[in-house]
Amino acid sequence: MGEAADGGRDGATAVPQVGAAVRRRRRARELTLAELARRTGLSAPFLSQVENDRARPSMRSLQSIADALETTAVRLLAAADGPRTVDVVRADSAAVPEDGDARGSVRPLVRGRQQLHALEFTGRHDWQREFRHPHDELMYVVEGAVEAEADGCRYELGPGDTLYCSGGVTHRWRALGPGCRVLLVGVADDFRG
Repeated sequence: MGEAADGGRDGATAVPQVGAAVRRRRRARELTLAELARRTGLSAPFLSQVENDRARPSMRSLQSIADALETTAVRLLAAADGPRTVDVVRADSAAVPEDGDARGSVRPLVRGRQQLHALEFTGRHDWQREFRHPHDELMYVVEGAVEAEADGCRYELGPGDTLYCSGGVTHRWRALGPGCRVLLVGVADDFRG
């Protein structure tokens, strides 16, 4: 029997290291670490550690970096890993804390540069910002309850409920309790690095 595409269970549990992707994107935008620090509110030494894969940012910090680099956290995570024709993401694979703590986390379910992206959010999630993607996205509530806002309307969703947003629709969401688990699946934006 051949070796598994995920490199075995140990290889599947590592949180993606996004350093090279952040550095490539920062350099392509002709930004210094100091300028990126000013734009994100994060320290230049911390950003240097991120770029050298000596520190792993929370999802909130990664989103701040992505915003400053005019991209998304999903794109930076995807750029951290090459495309795969077959991949297994184990249920016990590591999740990235959203706020630098364990109250809320996000776990990529599709790794690498793919046409599809999928994220699992668990625990706390606040109205961090509005999102608007050029492609469609589907939210599925696995556990708990969420309040979502899409195209100016608010919806309360419970287990088994879905919210579909076509490309270009402005949307955001928040967990209504600590026991929340949400799946977001969408068509990935075109990513060039």
